[in-house]
Amino acid sequence: MVNGDGYFKKLKERAKKSHVYRKYQLIGLEISQILGDEKRKSLYIKLAKEGNAEKLLRLAKEISERKNIKNRGAYFMYSLKKIDGSR
Repeated sequence: MVNGDGYFKKLKERAKKSHVYRKYQLIGLEISQILGDEKRKSLYIKLAKEGNAEKLLRLAKEISERKNIKNRGAYFMYSLKKIDGSR
C-alpha cells in the first residue's frame, strides 16, 4: 500500500510557491490586490495580458485612492469600459 501522506505534504509545499511566470500575471495580481477584489484575479490577469498593463495598473491605483467608492472592482470595470469606448 502506498503512503499518501508524503504526496499530500508535497502538494501543500508546491501550493505555497508562486506560480507567476509572466509580467502580465504579476500586474493582474497587483490590480486585484489594489482594488481589494482578489476573487476576480483571473479577470485582471486576462485584462493585463490583452491590454496595456501599465495603464490598467495606473487606473487601479487612481481608483484605490478615492475613498467614496464602495465597490472598487466594479468602478474599475466601468471606468475601463468608458475609456475603451472613447477611442
